[in-house]
Parts: sequence; structure tokens; C-alpha cells
Amino acid sequence: MTDSKRIVLSSDHAAIELRQAVSAHVASLGWEVEDIGPATPESTHYPKHGEAAARRVASGEFPLGIVLCGTGQGIMMAANKVKGIRCGVCSDTFSAKMIRAHNNANMLSIGARVVGEGLALEIVEAFLSTEFEGGRHGTRVEMISEIEG
Repeated sequence: MTDSKRIVLSSDHAAIELRQAVSAHVASLGWEVEDIGPATPESTHYPKHGEAAARRVASGEFPLGIVLCGTGQGIMMAANKVKGIRCGVCSDTFSAKMIRAHNNANMLSIGARVVGEGLALEIVEAFLSTEFEGGRHGTRVEMISEIEG
């Protein structure tokens, strides 16, 4: 786990229920969770929610973030536009471990219409419990950062 057990969560309207379940689960694991919404089910735009969470992570306010939308793809793409963010969408625990261990991902994206709640919570646990391995992977992460300019 990271030195600071603080995490920010956000979603669009399609993933409110799953985001709330993830938020409660992460809090039960001892993390300080900031859920930045939305709170109501009216249609909303995932890019603004992905960006909002990503900016909180990129600023250093939170070491990690989790974002959710229907597929996890769109909100992940928006989050990755923020300099310093490495967000991966995961539908399985192996990928969630690998984006942390090999890519030093600081954000996780989940598709609420892709995975059920039980699997989503397992994915989150895999992401949160895995440390970055560094070494040759550090070189590759630096290469990714250089692409950002």
C-alpha cells in the first residue's frame, strides 16, 4: 500500500451504485475515502468526473484514485489526459495487480456495466494491496512520463 491511505473516487451516473459500494468497502479496509460524486442519477458527462478525480491525484492531494463509468473506458481516457496520471481500466484482479506492480498506476477505472459488485471489490483490493516493483519497470514508467512532455 502507499504511505498515505487516502483515495479519491468519482463516477458518472451509470456507476453511482457501484462507486458507493466501492467507497464503503475501501473505507472498511482502513482507507480515508473522498467520494466526489455525483450523488444524483441524472445523466452527466464522464469526462468531467474523470478529470476532477485525476486532478486531485496529480496535485498530490491523494496518492490514488478510482473512477467508474459504464465501461470504465471513457472515464479512464479522460483521467489519462491529466499530466502525471497513469490510469488503467480493469475487469480482472490480475490486470489490477499488474497496473500497480509494472506500470505504477495511480488510478484504477472500473466499468459498472462490465463487472458485478463482488468482482469489482476484488479488483479494488488487488489494486490497493499491490506495490510498484520498480527496477526495469521504473525505466518504462519514466519513458511513459516523457511522452507527456
